[in-house]
Order: sequence, then structure tokens, then C-alpha cells
Amino acid sequence: MSASFSDPRENVLQAGLREGMRVADFGTGTGHYARAALGVVGPEGRVYAIDVQEDVLKHSALDARGHHHAIETIWGDIEKLGGTHLREQALDAIILANTLFQIEHRAALVGEIKRVLKPGGRLLVVDWTGSHGGIGPAPQHVVDEYAAEALFAGAGFRKEKSFRAGPHHYGIVFIAP
Repeated sequence: MSASFSDPRENVLQAGLREGMRVADFGTGTGHYARAALGVVGPEGRVYAIDVQEDVLKHSALDARGHHHAIETIWGDIEKLGGTHLREQALDAIILANTLFQIEHRAALVGEIKRVLKPGGRLLVVDWTGSHGGIGPAPQHVVDEYAAEALFAGAGFRKEKSFRAGPHHYGIVFIAP
């Protein structure tokens, strides 16, 4: 994902993150959102970057060695209950950016999010508004804003707000049940 499409820091700020929070970036990929979250939660906070592709994590340079705080990378499956290896209700917030369109087992993803997110915790969903002539996902894989809202609302999440997350992306902030 290029920053010209979507600004991770601006989008993370929409989620209401604060210093000291424990945040996970589900499906972190290259880690743009994990790094943006770390800049907000600071040295007292904790950021977990979770991805099913181990090679992506190894080459993402997310482990900021030498800093007094770092992003913890976790090789895990966000589409499986317990697949993130995190404790129940361990997180204040979860970021799901440019990932929802790739998810095959959406019910399992929602279950894992509910398991690890504290009641009242925040969920930031950022995804593609469309295919945009091949820039985004294939048209049949796009999960539009209404489908994303229905998925999480159906699981008891309350929509706090939606926003334009860049010229090709939507953003939604949910509050966990």
C-alpha cells in the first residue's frame, strides 16, 4: 500500500488511539499501520503486528531493535480462533487495514477480534472502496463499506463513525461489545 493512497497516521488518529494503549495490526503486511500506531501509543504502549505470512514479517523491518520500545511481530492466523496467540481481552484496539477483502473466513476473524479486544475496545477498519482499474483488489473481492458495517454490527459492534480514509479507501471505527 502506498501512502499516496491512504495515510496510515491520519487514519490511526481517527481511531482515537492514546498513549499507553495495547494495539494489534491484524494482517499487518508491510507494517505501515503498526508503525503509525506505535507513534501514537508511545513507549508505554504496545503494538503487535500479526500476519500469516512469516516471510513478510521477517522482511518488514517492524522490529525496531535498539529503541526503548518496539513492535512485536507475531506469526499468526487472524482467521482462526486463538490464531493470534494473544490472551483474551488483551487489547485496547485493533487495526484491520487493507485486509478484509482478503479474508475467506470472516466469521472466524470476527470471533478472534471479539476474543482479544476488551469490551469497549476500538476496531479500525480501513479497506478499498472498489477495484479502481486494477489498483485495488479484483472487483469480486472488494468488501464495500456497507458489507463491512453489516459484518461487525451483526456481531454486536457499535459503529462510532465512518470517514474517508484516502481517495480509494473507506474507514470505520467500531466499539467492541
